[in-house]
Amino acid sequence: MTDPAPLILRSSSSSSSVVAAEASPPSSGARTSTLDDTIERCIGDYFGWTQFLRAILISLAWAFDAQQTFITVFTDVDPTWHCTRNNTTNICSSSSQVCLLPDEAWSWDLPPYTSTISEWSLQCAGSFLAGLPASSFFAGSLAGGFVLATLADSSLGRKKLLVLSCLLMSISGLLTALVSTNVWIYTALRFLCGFGRASVGTCALVLATEMVGKRWRAHVGMIGFLFFTLGFLSLPLMAYLNRGSSWRVLYFWSCAPTVLYSILVHFFAYESPRWLYVRGRKQEFLSTLKRIATVPTPQLLDITSSCFSNNTNSSSGTTGCELDIDDATRNAANFWNSSSYYALWEKPWAFRRLAAVMAIGFGTGMVYYGMPLGLGNLSFNLYLSVTLNALSEFPAAFMTFFLIATLNRKGLVLGLSVASGVCSCLIIVVEQVINSNSYYYWWRNALQMVLELASFFSACTGFNVLMIFTLELFPTSVRNSALSMVRQAVVFGGLFSPLLVAAGRNGFLSYGVFGVTIAVSGLFVGCLPETRGAALCDTLDEQEHKETLAFSAKITHECA
Repeated sequence: MTDPAPLILRSSSSSSSVVAAEASPPSSGARTSTLDDTIERCIGDYFGWTQFLRAILISLAWAFDAQQTFITVFTDVDPTWHCTRNNTTNICSSSSQVCLLPDEAWSWDLPPYTSTISEWSLQCAGSFLAGLPASSFFAGSLAGGFVLATLADSSLGRKKLLVLSCLLMSISGLLTALVSTNVWIYTALRFLCGFGRASVGTCALVLATEMVGKRWRAHVGMIGFLFFTLGFLSLPLMAYLNRGSSWRVLYFWSCAPTVLYSILVHFFAYESPRWLYVRGRKQEFLSTLKRIATVPTPQLLDITSSCFSNNTNSSSGTTGCELDIDDATRNAANFWNSSSYYALWEKPWAFRRLAAVMAIGFGTGMVYYGMPLGLGNLSFNLYLSVTLNALSEFPAAFMTFFLIATLNRKGLVLGLSVASGVCSCLIIVVEQVINSNSYYYWWRNALQMVLELASFFSACTGFNVLMIFTLELFPTSVRNSALSMVRQAVVFGGLFSPLLVAAGRNGFLSYGVFGVTIAVSGLFVGCLPETRGAALCDTLDEQEHKETLAFSAKITHECA
């Protein structure tokens, strides 16, 4: 019977050992230890409180990521207004367009400083200017992903880039609260905040999952998704407690704790042992492995000493740890050869996979970010609707955990994309069928909210599955860069969401475009292989060799 547990839940060291042994046969005739074997023997089986707290510390970054991603739902909200007593000519009513009224005929319900729209009088500036700060944040995330993501696989590593990204995101957020005097400065600082935020989620996910064995990777990955939900859920609470206060207060309370968090990660988190070895930093690799190991000290010394060869490096005079890994990945002489992006583009099969998952990510991102940003367009209380959206991420995370353990990745991604698209399009259908003057107006609003939640829930679950699917599709040497590229595609979809929300407040340009895009993007899953039950690889060459053997075995079986 096929093991129903997913790849990241099950131990497959034996299969990966066979692949590694065939890819790089030892000259001595004895089997060389693989990187995966050594790490699994040291940290694979046990997951105690120390490992749990370490995973919590790293995954907490997702909460701050969520806060900065959705903070404009409250800071850039179009405030409510009312007619004033100076409305002597009775030209002002609840159905009037505020831009056509004289200033003395109406007033904001709350002080102007509660929103950027009212503080800078952007209510009549047009949809482009109103959505520009939020779109600028996603544009910054897109640029930051291309600039910063490869550093996690090359020179900086996962931990240092996580600290750097969190600091840049938080400091730019604090500056937003302190020095934004007009929409243009505000937009520029949102771009800088997005630039810093770009690598937070991927660094946290990869670092957390690479610090544990295969058996616990799914559980640790879910911790990050849950913290993202908690960060999202904290926004309506903070906004409600600070209602009537300046929008700048929300930036301060969401960014100040991130500075403290960055300091804690710098002093208390460890670098990924996989990355240290792939980059040739073998002494640090062994030192880190000893700190995070879950086996007794005598057994640990036995395991780590077995990875040393008796030879000495003639150029450096240091003893080398000889594990089965591709040296070209860590010893490339120039930038382009050492770049993870170049490695992904150089291999045709890797490029095809990357293009397919990025296409899926684009559609998923448009709905994932667009739905919460467009909640102001629905006739529901903003605090309640945002809270419901944030709460829907909890069942999405748990649903991901159970679905990914029982179903194939390809079918999951396709089904969730189509479901999200259908629900999004139905929001427009309901609006057209039941007009605002109908007796069933309240039921129309309720049904639209249910459909919005269903679409967002499907997109959330699809995003979680897509991230795990991507993690399984690519080897260690390029995994962080591949995940970053997929997240960039998700962010690229989000880049258009604020503009579509502002331009299509009552039409097809918002929910209709969201639905069609995510449904069509899901079809690209047909270009990807199924990864459920497969073994993780550490290098592109190992992955290619393993799949060549699998393909040859399949052909032989069919011809037999």
